[in-house]
Amino acid sequence: MFKSGKKAVVLALAGMMAQGSMSAQNPVIRNQFTADPTARVFNNKIYMYRSHDIPSPIEELKEWFCMGDYHVFSSENLTDWTDHGVIVSQTTVPWVNSKSYTMWAPDCVYKNGNYYFYFPAGPKDGKGFRVGVAIGQNPEGPFMPMRTPIEGISGIDPCVLIDDDGSSYIYWSGMGMKGAKLNDDMVSLASEPVNIEGLPEGFKEGPFVFKRGDKYYYTFPWVQDKTETLAYAMGDSPLGPFEFKGLIMEQWPSQCWTNHHSIVEYNGQWYIFYHHNDYSPKFDKNRSARIDSISFNPDGTIVQVKPTLRGVGITDARTRIQVDRYSDISPRTASIDYLNPDNCFEGWKTIFKKRGAWVRYNTVDFGDKPVA
Repeated sequence: MFKSGKKAVVLALAGMMAQGSMSAQNPVIRNQFTADPTARVFNNKIYMYRSHDIPSPIEELKEWFCMGDYHVFSSENLTDWTDHGVIVSQTTVPWVNSKSYTMWAPDCVYKNGNYYFYFPAGPKDGKGFRVGVAIGQNPEGPFMPMRTPIEGISGIDPCVLIDDDGSSYIYWSGMGMKGAKLNDDMVSLASEPVNIEGLPEGFKEGPFVFKRGDKYYYTFPWVQDKTETLAYAMGDSPLGPFEFKGLIMEQWPSQCWTNHHSIVEYNGQWYIFYHHNDYSPKFDKNRSARIDSISFNPDGTIVQVKPTLRGVGITDARTRIQVDRYSDISPRTASIDYLNPDNCFEGWKTIFKKRGAWVRYNTVDFGDKPVA
């Protein structure tokens, strides 16, 4: 049955099993892997820049992360996403080893009429990672890579903050968590790198820094126990020191080893973009982007986020309701499973095990006319 109203649908089946192919809300991209999502707001749209996990074509990365290019996606409603295609590839950057498949977590910012896309990769000469920049005049590209990486940075997961006064700062991980001020050209350092102070002990990576009010939030994946949580610290200046505040998101019960995120305000609501191995349950090096709402306490601290399958965005009641991405489910009497365990991109099925089983799907727009 359908519950009347504007906000929720409750679907109940008596004594039967429903097996239907339905697209997901989380993860938000349903035809490819989309790890390390960095969300930015440009021209009143959300743009999501992310790394691109693929099954490795080379033997040495069969059991490891394998990424050879970057796509960018855009959306105006956080539900419908446009893939603008490949914007940077390991084969088009002069300094990158074109067979390394090491194009890990990126970022993109706008300044002085240009969009600056930052990315790590393995260089042709030497080991480890360097950070490069590609420049474009539109958020979806095309982007032209610089011929050399940024001098003074060795590491991964670049993030750039443009402060209220126009000053720019870059953060990365590699032999610790580091940061530096950028010159106005956005492709060279204006200061020596510094270690970010005030963070807990243990493995950390993937910094994402944002400002809310007069506070700077330094957020990062952190292995507190066995796998990565998302954690954060707060400070009064861009490069710290910071005071550790706690967790944004707990480690995955499924033992997915990584999480990686960004936090952005869009149309008056704050969102967290992150990833999980939804489409690759047996191999956690292939991840997919998710989105959930995030909120703050009166003192500015972050309310811990519980990951959802429902995600965000408003579903039109006249479209197919994706109940396998439920808001709530009857315990023990309903469950979700893959339609095809050998190809998880085919989606999920909702199984009602007995009479009275139900799932609830929130945030549905019924419009002003009856739904047929």
